[in-house]
Amino acid sequence: MSIKVPFVDLRSQHEEVRSEIERAITDILDNSSFIGGSHVAKFESEFADYIGVKEAVGVANGTDALWLALNSVGVGTGDMVITVPNTFIATVESISRCGATPVFVDIDLKTANIDVDKTKEFLERDCIRDDEGNLRHKASGCRLIAILVVHLYGLPANIEPLSNLAKEYGLILVEDACQAHGARYLYQGNWLRSGSVGQCAAFSFYPGKNLGAIGDAGAVVTNDVGLADEMRCIRDHGSTKKYIHKTSQGWNTRLDSIQAAVLSIKLRKLDEWNSRRQKIAQFYGEALNKLPLELPYEPPYAEHVYHLYVVRTDNREILREELASKGIGVSMHYPIPLHLQQAYQHLSLPKGSFPNAELSAATLLSLPMHPAMTEEHVKHVAEVCSESSLFIDRFPISSH
Repeated sequence: MSIKVPFVDLRSQHEEVRSEIERAITDILDNSSFIGGSHVAKFESEFADYIGVKEAVGVANGTDALWLALNSVGVGTGDMVITVPNTFIATVESISRCGATPVFVDIDLKTANIDVDKTKEFLERDCIRDDEGNLRHKASGCRLIAILVVHLYGLPANIEPLSNLAKEYGLILVEDACQAHGARYLYQGNWLRSGSVGQCAAFSFYPGKNLGAIGDAGAVVTNDVGLADEMRCIRDHGSTKKYIHKTSQGWNTRLDSIQAAVLSIKLRKLDEWNSRRQKIAQFYGEALNKLPLELPYEPPYAEHVYHLYVVRTDNREILREELASKGIGVSMHYPIPLHLQQAYQHLSLPKGSFPNAELSAATLLSLPMHPAMTEEHVKHVAEVCSESSLFIDRFPISSH
């Protein structure tokens, strides 16, 4: 009987903590404490401690977390925010929702994260300071206000030089850490959790994330207590007290108690689950190293937590179809970069504008990755890859 290897396996993960989750849900049902309350406050405190920041603000989902982060640091109508085109659209939607315009910078091919040198080149070549000291885009005259740095696939971007660039040019650094729960980067000689260096950072707890809820959930983390208070006000209709509203710019994006309770339980397992992901990545590296696939790269400044295990091949469609036909779950993240999507056609950025992002979009394939995987699962994936019509007889895989 052939081995089936699912792309993700949330059922197995939840079985490890099922009894704790059931007890927590029963307690919430018994007390009818569905919105806010002790479970939300507890998770916010625990998650802030885990990341190594002063505050965490729970919200309804990761997209709202991104918007709330940008909105709270002052991104508004007519502004511009630097980010990358190879990310889930939520990153850029959050910029648009603020009334701002995304400014794309190409990526580093090895990491698939924002290229520091290209960011610096853009700032030097295409931007200028006005008489008040604001950084503006030469061509449009719009104010550059922030860098929204994405930590893609569980691999942190090169945060220290990006932070230095932000300081040099008077920009606000915001982190999209929606795929980087528990990942670490090297900053000023210390290993810190992703999300702890920027003015604030957004996290998604969509069920498939390294730290996932059993529905939609998100959070913004920050060391700025005043900023956190402002975000708590905005997330609850601009209110700090029932029926007393401080701003007309409020929204309803509260984290519910059940999701907060589940996240508290699963947070205690996050490092263990991430360690398993890292071990699975090690198995993949050993099993696939004889094939002409470009495997994930872990630079010396980052610790990868493998939210996704992404390989590169020029013949992705053939390999994807052959793996799927053998019961191996595969996916593509993300096959069309955002500057080529209809949603952002108004930016007039034709094909060829960001060659590295476009190459990645056309060649990257996500293999199964979840904490319940075993070495046998990885060997099976590798064996099926080696039997692909792309590689057979040309690149035989060694047995392990």
